[in-house]
Amino acid sequence: MTTTPIRPVRPAEPSTGELVHRATEQVTRLVKDELALAKAEMANKSKQAGVGVGMFGGSGLLAAYGLGVLIAAAVLALTLVWPAWLAALAVAGGVFLIAGLLALIARARLKKAVPPVPAETISSLKADMAQLKERTHR
Repeated sequence: MTTTPIRPVRPAEPSTGELVHRATEQVTRLVKDELALAKAEMANKSKQAGVGVGMFGGSGLLAAYGLGVLIAAAVLALTLVWPAWLAALAVAGGVFLIAGLLALIARARLKKAVPPVPAETISSLKADMAQLKERTHR
């Protein structure tokens, strides 16, 4: 009696199609998980940015109040040598003068920015298009 050696039973190996299907599912899940992580990270960063912007707003408001106190202090200091009404007029005139100068500077800067079109880029693109047309017609 001859005995046939017993071979261990191997589980059936997955087909190529099944392997591709598994890989596709895993990549899809990985991309979705990465997107969820990015979304959570951006939400956290947005929250932090919002808090920062709010704090900047608060500091700006306090700075405006501080400026008001300085203006009042200037008026009070001038009342030592001038009548109160004249001191208030002089300080108001100074404040309006500074505001006018700032407005003129801002207007000049805005004129440089208008129209809001990237003029240099447009002229460069036109030159590039002209070169391309010239080369294609050769």
